[in-house]
Amino acid sequence: MFENLSEPLLVARNIKLYTGTGNPELARKVADILHLELQGLLLEKFANGEIYARFDESVRGDEVFFIQSLAGVNVNDLVMETLIVADAAKRASANSFTVVIPHYAYARQDRKAAAREPITARLMANLLENAGVDRVITLDLHQGQIQGFFDIPVSHLTALYLLGDYFKSKSLDWENTVVVSPDMGRAKAAKKLSDYLDCGLAIAHKSRPRHNESAVMGIIGDIKGKTCIVNDDMIDTAGTLCASVVKLKEMGAGDIYVCATHGVFSGPAIERLNNAPIEECIVTDAIPCPAANQKGSKIKTITIANELAEAIYAVYTDRPVSDIFGGDFNL
Repeated sequence: MFENLSEPLLVARNIKLYTGTGNPELARKVADILHLELQGLLLEKFANGEIYARFDESVRGDEVFFIQSLAGVNVNDLVMETLIVADAAKRASANSFTVVIPHYAYARQDRKAAAREPITARLMANLLENAGVDRVITLDLHQGQIQGFFDIPVSHLTALYLLGDYFKSKSLDWENTVVVSPDMGRAKAAKKLSDYLDCGLAIAHKSRPRHNESAVMGIIGDIKGKTCIVNDDMIDTAGTLCASVVKLKEMGAGDIYVCATHGVFSGPAIERLNNAPIEECIVTDAIPCPAANQKGSKIKTITIANELAEAIYAVYTDRPVSDIFGGDFNL
């Protein structure tokens, strides 16, 4: 929709777009689509590591949008940066402060799976609200139920159909292709992707003895000799994923593609993926990945900038996001 936007969005003085240090390249893409300038925001650190933030111009009465991906080795600094910027906007009398979080940190702990555990997804929601955030735009939460942790509006977008469009552009034999859910929890999203691609579905059943480790116990569905598209919401260390791919190969799978919204890629993840028996690993640019799209790399990225721009436009014009996207865009 927005690739051919001919008129600038800036039809009023009260919309301003800012970026944190989490993903400035993605923020620039969004700004270009909307024909907006990224406004000035000073972000520095004191000698002791504390974060300082200050808007370079007045934001009094403005609709402020702040784009920040919360991922990487400095994820805790990025969280604090977001909270501090929100507090600065609130104290500077901004009319509203919308934070655009392509990757929502601490989302994996969304319930108490064992005694004496925290629910960090709820803690993050509380921190954002208390810092002065008025609305959240986010992408493919680890679980959709996390939206319920907020008492402010949440626009929950998905990159599922973007990934689907990527595979539609490839010359695959859809009669012999299956979307593979890596576990039972991802089965609903995998079913949506398989319906979108008009191909088969398989579900991996696995056990998880500890964090970042799992073992595939079996597959529900037929994968023998078929092209497999393994879909997940995020790839962290890729240890679990690569072990699952090896197991799929042992069970007779043909070519294997891997796709996910969030390429966190901690530790040896990139090396593991490039050495894994896969054709490609496709992720979005929700999280920066300098190693992607390089010669010889199996990791490819697609941009979500247009989807984020559409959501910002929907919020600014006070139109439901569903009016912009059409159809079912939520997981």
